[in-house]
Amino acid sequence: MTEDTANQLLELANALYERMIAQQQAKVLRLAREAVPNIGPEEMRNPHDFPQLKEHPSFEFEDGILAGLISAQMALRAEIKGRLPARPPVA
Repeated sequence: MTEDTANQLLELANALYERMIAQQQAKVLRLAREAVPNIGPEEMRNPHDFPQLKEHPSFEFEDGILAGLISAQMALRAEIKGRLPARPPVA
């Protein structure tokens, strides 16, 4: 795989993942606000601080999907970049 091909693939994949992640973040925030009406996106990063979220029937499931999407995005980046030939250090 050439570096140009890898960069093109990364751009396409990153755009797709960013759309999927943004959509899932909005869904998780909507579900969180069903349990905790004034919760913000930053507070959702620590859902264990809100026992009401533990009781929500689908919050943890959807939050897990979000975490999986983010992990998959990072794994794909690492896999593609790991297949490129190593560059000599810049002096």
